[in-house]
Amino acid sequence: MNKYYIICIAIFLLPFTAIAQHAIDSVIMQIEKNNTTLSALRKSAEAEKIGNKTGIYLQNPDVGLNYLWSDPSTVGNRTDISIKQSFDFPTAYGYRRHISDYRNTQTELEYQKQQKKILLEARLLCAEIVYANALLAEYQTRMNYAKELVDAYTVMFAKGETSVLENNKAQLNLLNIKNEVETITIERASLQKQLMAMNNGIAIALQDKTMESQPLPLDFDKWYQQLAQKNPNLLCLQQEIQLSQQQEKLNRALTFPKAFTGYMSEQRSGENFRGITLGLTIPLWENKHTVQYAKAKTLAWQGLEADNILQFKNQLKIQFEKALSLQRTVTEYRQSLQLYNNTDLLKKALDKGEISLLNYLLELSLAYSSMDKFMKAENELNKAKSLLFQYQD
Repeated sequence: MNKYYIICIAIFLLPFTAIAQHAIDSVIMQIEKNNTTLSALRKSAEAEKIGNKTGIYLQNPDVGLNYLWSDPSTVGNRTDISIKQSFDFPTAYGYRRHISDYRNTQTELEYQKQQKKILLEARLLCAEIVYANALLAEYQTRMNYAKELVDAYTVMFAKGETSVLENNKAQLNLLNIKNEVETITIERASLQKQLMAMNNGIAIALQDKTMESQPLPLDFDKWYQQLAQKNPNLLCLQQEIQLSQQQEKLNRALTFPKAFTGYMSEQRSGENFRGITLGLTIPLWENKHTVQYAKAKTLAWQGLEADNILQFKNQLKIQFEKALSLQRTVTEYRQSLQLYNNTDLLKKALDKGEISLLNYLLELSLAYSSMDKFMKAENELNKAKSLLFQYQD
């Protein structure tokens, strides 16, 4: 028993290694490369960027041809040709290009939002698989020891050194552990299939039993300021504000007169007329209230940004405090499991007949329960940190 728990503690209580985290990072990189949803979103984003470049150039020229028959015919037929090009106020084209650039940036940020969401889902799934791996290894070790206990009591029962009740207790203990192993195995297989589905059906071997313990920031406010600059949700809102401000300028430019110029010719029998044409479009009604509308949208986006910044900070603070609490819990469990391991004393007491098998199993279940709670708390901490650091990179 002493050897068994030394092995358990060595597996689960040693500091996390960079190798384990490297394996998980490798899994995330594979999913980022192979995930079909991300692939479709990338193609959609590229198409959207091309679409954002449309409508920023000059309007198409107008070409006209008139061929008129005369009546009476002695007057002669008439042919008119016209080519005309319209122009918005010159600054409008610059604003349209700026809006196009902002929209392309926003399209990329929208892709990053979906990318981080999917990769966070993958990282949380990895955390569950790592937990299942650790739990399975723990229960397999318990099952091996339970088998040794059954073998010993089977021999003792055959010799008449123990009762049938004691022998049955050992058998039931083994049965319960076997059922737990089977349940964990099924759950782990399900998680691995989910991970494979995220990787476009390509199997991923994730055998790690630990995740790197990334330290929590010492100065929350300073760390939050850095994180806010990387959050694509907040960056998207900033882009919306800038877009709306550019739309204000564009709408204002469109309230100025439009110009058009071109070439005209008229041909009659014995007469030819050629020259240029100039004109203005007076914007009296078409663009009414467009500037006020753009200003109102800017104010609305600014209010939404302020609300989202506040919500993001509050949610991050809650998640940070949860991670701190879980970290303290994990640390306490780790220290307690190292200091208060009575399994060796229990085994000696059982061998000397000082306690019954039932009492021994009850006491042992307390140690098992503590280990289970430790691993569960550790898993919750890993998931909390995954949520907390999702915008870190």
